[in-house]
Amino acid sequence: MQNSSAPRPLLLQNCRVVDPSRRLDARGSVLVADGVIQAAGPDALNQGAPEGAEIVECRGKTVIPGLVDMRVFVGEPGAEHRETLESASRAAAAGGVTTITTMPDTDPVIDDPALVDFILRRARDTAIVRVHPMAALTHGLKGEEIAEFGLLKEAGAVAFTQGRHSLRNSQVMRNALTYARDFDALVVHHTEDPDLAGSGVMNAGERATRLGLSGIPREAESIMLDRDLRLARLTRARYHAAQLSCAQSLWSMRQAKADGVPATAGAAIAHLTLNEFDVGAYRTFFKMSPPLRSEDDRRAMVEALADGTLDVICSAHDPQDVEGKRQPFADAADGAVGLETLLAAGLRLVHNEDVSLLRLIDAMSTRPAALLGLSSGTLQPGAAADLALVDLDQPWVVTEDQLHSRALNTAFEGARMAGRVQRTLVAGHTVYQYG
Repeated sequence: MQNSSAPRPLLLQNCRVVDPSRRLDARGSVLVADGVIQAAGPDALNQGAPEGAEIVECRGKTVIPGLVDMRVFVGEPGAEHRETLESASRAAAAGGVTTITTMPDTDPVIDDPALVDFILRRARDTAIVRVHPMAALTHGLKGEEIAEFGLLKEAGAVAFTQGRHSLRNSQVMRNALTYARDFDALVVHHTEDPDLAGSGVMNAGERATRLGLSGIPREAESIMLDRDLRLARLTRARYHAAQLSCAQSLWSMRQAKADGVPATAGAAIAHLTLNEFDVGAYRTFFKMSPPLRSEDDRRAMVEALADGTLDVICSAHDPQDVEGKRQPFADAADGAVGLETLLAAGLRLVHNEDVSLLRLIDAMSTRPAALLGLSSGTLQPGAAADLALVDLDQPWVVTEDQLHSRALNTAFEGARMAGRVQRTLVAGHTVYQYG
């Protein structure tokens, strides 16, 4: 992360302070000095502002801990034309994301300690937000031989994953979970049975039939998840389902948690705010993995977020170039960029009163930080000053010319949003300021 000089002290006064780590949602102020939060909350002004501090009158705007995104695909190394660590970090900062966790789906695959170190060094030199790499669960993501978890974790990997891929072999998955348990490592898995998914390109159902597209049944996800949860129960390893998308999967996750299985679940913001009808007239920016599901599934996902069955919301930021998306729907690449729209899209759920702001920020910041063993995701005094100042009601329209990503494949092109990041700080440094 760039910029190691001491930032100027900053006082954000007359703001709404939202800190899920302390169950705090109250009017107050936030004081930052030496890159650290000195005070945050109703009593923050008791000690006064340091001499020479920048004082910002927030007029009721909201201060939140910087978001922690657990699923970010970056092209570097090997596909820098799609996204670099530098461009991804600028997109993140514009969206209030102060920590990104990168996937190992690169060229070469991040399955060696030297490559973990490469990502960390490149991030230090080029990125403006914090970057933590996940390493490959198996060598080359081939699903055959388990990677060296101990060495990779020592090098700085925060978790282990197959990225876009699912691990088909149940014995290899069992061995990986057992191995991960011995290192207290988190296994993050994309739950989709590749044989059941087959050549499907969108959610199986009437909508796919009407469009003449092959469908991916919900069972492709729920069966793979059921297998994983049984293996997590057997091994007692820490397991995280990266992106759930349907009601069937939520039932399994609820049952596993009730049984004491050390399992958690995430969801991409697209699956909480969009559905299969958004595919419209074969719009490839809505082609994702897992696919956008029915409205009933989306509603079930939102309810699961509210009740805590879903622990984490991620962007599933997956940049694709023009050649990958300007194809017939069945041939187009999966994925959409999402770092800059993560918070704004999530605020739709708050404005609709589906979830509280405290719960939303918990799922986007505090909870993912805890799962990854990071000290971020909090406004607790003494923590690093990673935070965002947000106008929850500012209207804006998403347009490609505003995006900071190198790729422009957003599922929210032309969408009307309410809520915009005004300023983002990392370690007390302003890394983004609106306007």
